[in-house]
Formats: sequence, C-alpha cells, structure tokens
Amino acid sequence: MGRKYEKGKNMKNKKIITGKGLQISIITKNKEDYISLTDMAKVKAYDSGVVISNWLTTKYTIQFMGAWEQLHNPHFNLIEYHKIKNEVGTNGFIVSSSMWIKQTNAIGIRSSAGRYGGTFAHKDIAFEFATWLSPEFKLFLIKEFQRLKEEENERLALGWDVKRQLTKVNYLIHIPNPKQT
Repeated sequence: MGRKYEKGKNMKNKKIITGKGLQISIITKNKEDYISLTDMAKVKAYDSGVVISNWLTTKYTIQFMGAWEQLHNPHFNLIEYHKIKNEVGTNGFIVSSSMWIKQTNAIGIRSSAGRYGGTFAHKDIAFEFATWLSPEFKLFLIKEFQRLKEEENERLALGWDVKRQLTKVNYLIHIPNPKQT
C-alpha cells in the first residue's frame, strides 16, 4: 500500500488515531466505541460517502451487518433486512448508511449530517470495513485501537491505585497506633 501510519492521539471528548494524512475519530456512546467510517474511507482518496455506499452494496457486508444486528439489536427489522439481502447484487441496487439505518432500525452504524457529522460504526463493523479497504489498514487500525484502549485502562488503573493509597493513608491517620497506648 505504501502508506506509513503514525501513532494515535487522545483528545478530551474523543479519541483520534492519526495516520499519515488521516485522522480517524473514535467516539463512545452507551459505553461502546464507534469509529468514523467517513474518516477511514479517506484512505481510498475518493468521496467517503461513495466508498461507504460501495462497501454496503456487497453481499458479504449485508450478511455481516445483518448477523451483527441480530446479535446486538432486539429491535432490528428482519423483514426489511431480508428485502435488502434479496436485492444485493441486482442491477441498480444502492444502499447508503442512512437508508440502512432507517429501513432496518440498525444500531451498529450511526450517521449524521453537518459540519461534525459523518458515518460512525461500532468497532466490530469498522474493523470489517477496514478489511474491505485494505489488510494493512485493518492491521494498523486494530493495533492503534488496542494501544488507545491500553492507555485508557492504564489511566483508570492509576486513578484506582491513587485512591487506594489515599484510603490507606487516611485509615492510618485515624486509627490510633496500638504501640502508643
């Protein structure tokens, strides 16, 4: 592929994975991470919306999305899913992320318009999209995502350790030493 990827950066409200010429946003909703497909699609140097729509029109993608939604979404519209699944591969079949969400009541992909909008997908789905883009890109994304999670866990563990030490010191201050009595 020829691209070299750089380490990610953490920001206050969202996490960013930075690769040469790319910044991939990661947001957390309901304790689940959603990765920007819009940002990821820029690796292809085409219109991001077109890249995402092309990915969504493949039979494997629709099957994967349907399987993911059935596992994670009790309100997934199976009837509409089967209609879409039957149309995949026919001439003129087109589906956008917003159409998929609206027709199937999907929760694995989130799409919003506007300046800070874009298409975000649950990490499981985003990794599948990365596979479709390029194997090297998928490996980069997984590695950097894991690194960001490890950093996050270290920060949380450090906070817990500090609280534990403060509790220990506070206890020692308030409990009289038996040797002094």
